[in-house]
Amino acid sequence: MEGGILEIILVNAEGITHTNLVGTPAYYVIIECGTHVHRSKVSSGEDDKAWWNEKFTFERPLSDWKRLTHLKFKIMNTEFLSDGGFVGETIIHLGGIITEGSDRAFLEVKPAPYNVVLEDDTYRGQIKIGFKFIANKEGHVIKTREYIAEEKEPRKSICSAFVKLWWSSLFSCKQSDHSENKQKEN
Repeated sequence: MEGGILEIILVNAEGITHTNLVGTPAYYVIIECGTHVHRSKVSSGEDDKAWWNEKFTFERPLSDWKRLTHLKFKIMNTEFLSDGGFVGETIIHLGGIITEGSDRAFLEVKPAPYNVVLEDDTYRGQIKIGFKFIANKEGHVIKTREYIAEEKEPRKSICSAFVKLWWSSLFSCKQSDHSENKQKEN
């Protein structure tokens, strides 16, 4: 069965509105791809920038990818005693990414800024997103390598290493004291 993998790199957002009345804003992003939904981690919005640096993966049959028209990124703000308020959204059309990625079997779009649309259809701020589409056709599946680690003796704790070092230094001090006493006697 032919299919494809869409990797999304969610980097950051800047210049977005603060909806918190009190405190530092904390943002997260809800990514919708058809019926699949992912949620990013919560990021603090210091200095008008929110950082996520997260990767999300959507895997679907190629027939589904051709029917999907867009991705939706909803930026939400966590607020005191609630799960958040809507800050803005970005919609990215997938037509060119899927078509070109299917033809070439691989397409990467480096992270770039996209405008954030507010509830009143005005723009404020940008969100930086990158894409990678991998079309894996039957017989052309992405292979992963497996490495088997060599069996070695189990690692010892750092405490046992310090005890051994202390013991050896104590023993060498006693040995040097003993040899110095012998030299004095002679």
